[in-house]
Parts: sequence; C-alpha cells; structure tokens
Amino acid sequence: MFKLKPALPGILACFALCLFSAAAAASEEQNSTAAASAPAPASPAAAPSEPVPTIELKEDPPPLATIDLTLPPDDLWDRIRHGFGMPNIDSPLVLQQQAWYLARPDYLRRVVERSRRYMHHIVEELEKRGMPTELALLPIVESAYNPMAYSRAHASGMWQFIPSTGKTYQLDQNWWMDQRRDIIASTSAALEYLQSIYEMHGDWHLALASYNWGENAVARAINKNKAKGLPTDYLSLTMPNETRWYVPKLQALKNIIAQPALFNVSLDPIANKPYFHTVEVSAHMDVAVAARLAEMTIEEFLALNPAYNRPVIPDKGGANIVLPAEKVDTFLSNLEAHNKPLTNWQAYTIKKGESLESVAKRNGLTMARIKQVNGISGKMRIGPGHTLLVPAKGDAAAPNLLAVNLPVVRPAVSKAPIKGKRQQISTNGGKKPAPVRKKAKPPVRKPPAKRPPASK
Repeated sequence: MFKLKPALPGILACFALCLFSAAAAASEEQNSTAAASAPAPASPAAAPSEPVPTIELKEDPPPLATIDLTLPPDDLWDRIRHGFGMPNIDSPLVLQQQAWYLARPDYLRRVVERSRRYMHHIVEELEKRGMPTELALLPIVESAYNPMAYSRAHASGMWQFIPSTGKTYQLDQNWWMDQRRDIIASTSAALEYLQSIYEMHGDWHLALASYNWGENAVARAINKNKAKGLPTDYLSLTMPNETRWYVPKLQALKNIIAQPALFNVSLDPIANKPYFHTVEVSAHMDVAVAARLAEMTIEEFLALNPAYNRPVIPDKGGANIVLPAEKVDTFLSNLEAHNKPLTNWQAYTIKKGESLESVAKRNGLTMARIKQVNGISGKMRIGPGHTLLVPAKGDAAAPNLLAVNLPVVRPAVSKAPIKGKRQQISTNGGKKPAPVRKKAKPPVRKPPAKRPPASK
C-alpha cells in the first residue's frame, strides 16, 4: 500500500496559502474602487472666480529698438576698435607710458585733432591689406601725426622714413618734392614695409621692433636668444632703450583708445568718411594759387600737401593735389573760371658775372627769401650756370610767396657701391626691406578742360 499520510500536511499548507493570496487581492481591489468613487473634499480656501479686467490700447506700442550690425559705425574710433588684432602685452613699461600720456591731456588733444585729416585714409588702407588697425596709431608714436616732422637721423614725414628706405620704396626725393612727406605715398610705403617685416618674423611686435630698429638687428637679437635657450618674444630680447619703449607706447595708446572712459579721457569723434580726395593738376601751378582756388589757407593746404619743396606744384605727367572732400567742387569751379596765369614763377639760370645777391635784388627778393624758395643752405656754392626759381614778372610773385617756411633741401650725396659686395639699404640699424609690389593709385578727379580766355 501506498503511504499518503506524510504528504498531506504539505498539500494542505499550499492550499491555505493560495486562499490567503486571493482574499488579499480582492480586498485591495475593493479599496481602490471605493477611493476612486468617493467625492473629493472641498477646499476651504476656494473662492468664486472673478472676471479678468481687460485694457484697451488706443495706439500701437512703439517697435523695439534694433541694431544693424552690418552698418559701419559713424565714429571712426569705433571702427578702429573693431579692427584691433594684435596680442596685448602686459608690462610695467606699458603702465609707465599710459601714465605719461594721461598726464598730458593737451598733447593728446592736439595729436587727435591733427590726425583727423589722415586717420580715415590710413584705416582704409589697413583694412584693404587685412592689417590690424592699431597701426593707425603708430604715427602718434613716430611723429605725433606731423607730416613735416624731421629727426636727427634725417627721417622725415608722418611715418619717419630715412632717405635710403624712402628710395627703396619708390618715394621721390628731389628738388621739387619729397614724397616721404606725402600722406598718400608715404602711407602706402609704410604699410608695404610693415607687411614685409611681419611676413619675415610672423609676429607684429617683432615687426614693430624691426620698423624702429631694423629687421636685421632684430633677427640677430633673436638668434642670440635662441643660442642661449632663451625666449625670442619681443619682451625677452636685448635691444636699445628706444626700441624697448616703442611697442609699449603703442600698447598704451591702444589701451586708452579702447576704453577712454576708464581713463577719464574724452575723445572727440572723427567722422567715418573720407576727409580728402585727390585732384589731377594738368599744368604748373603755384601752391598759393591752388590754395586760393580751393578757398583754403596756405597752412591748411600744405597740411594735406606737405611734400612740395618749392612754391610751385610741377606738372609731371598728371600730378595730384589733395583737397578736403568739401573743397573739390569749389576748386574745380574756380579753376574753370580762372583766366590768369596759374604760376608766377619761372626758371632763371645765373649768367657769368652775376651773383645770387644781384639776382635776388633784381627780382625784388631778399637773400633769405630767394634761398628759402630755392632750398639753398649756407654751405651751398651758387654761381654761373645754376638754375633758380624767380618771380616771372619782377616782384609780381612776391605777394604769392608762402607765408610758412619751406623745408631746405640739402644736396644728396650718393655713395658708389663697394665692388664685390651687394649694396645694403639701411635704416635705423642696417635693414634692407624686401622688394614690394606697386599698388594701384587712388582714383583722382580730373579738372575740366581749360577754356581759352574770352577775347575782348
């Protein structure tokens, strides 16, 4: 027989467990149904809803102000700030230069006032070349934006070119004019030079040091540091004090221009539009006559045309003069109506038996004035065969002489190159700039054809 007794208690226990689970599930379902069907208790804080008041607008609200970032700024200073591209340098020398400029607000004001004639043209040329606009502040460091500046090293003009570098960059220096002072030609040459030395070093601070000291001198200083395992950045090089202060001066100016309010400096705005245009001159013309036709003072005319050594603008196959934009039409209109000679000067060759003093007296000029007009210095020997510029009709040209001092042109003495060696062009340290490509000349306005005077 089978023995079933031992298995009976286990079967009974399993049956009891199943009954208990089913009862628990039924109770839980009943409780959830009751909870769902029961009404929610009323909130004691509930209050009857009120209608929301409406406001009727009689007029449309004003539109939100917008800024068109595609439009150029009205103030040239903003345009310059937007074009800053050089890395900043942090040095005690910069702080000292900032303090120097900030302690001389009158100086800064004069420089800014002088720069407004030239700044827009320089910024335009920088942007054409993709160069940082900090360089528009460099003429402050070089010459305080004075195109007539002349240094002991014979550097001349706003960008301070010495004669040899000026010749390398095709700036004419002759008896009639010195293009190192020409604001258009010298700016083009300076930016070409800065581009070439930047490409040489790949660093703007080293390029600026080269502009002041010479790229070959900077290259030697870099090689010395490399040989010693030292850094080769601008602040780490051993250089003359003038060059050591050069970039900090520009950085100090950049800091002040970037945040003038921070330094309690008030910068008068400069219109972001061309200050001047060029006009072609198709005949010899006196500087004084050109100024009068443009209805300008001679001083203001020479501020835009500082390159002329003589009181006559020579016609060299389409010479250009620079005039304020608002004076171009005035000049062209007055030129068309002008029926008198455009120059009161003529060339005169000294004859045998004549002296400079006798020629001056016969033409109603003092010795000082005839020397000034002809660029004669005290050491120059003038005698028969020498050609002078004298009034065309006795003393008729005397009232048209310039009221400002013309520069004295010293005779240039060219040295023959040493045989067997390449001739070095040096400036501020034996530098030889790389050859440059000629840039297209800016557009000029041509005057109308000159009408013959009406017959009486």
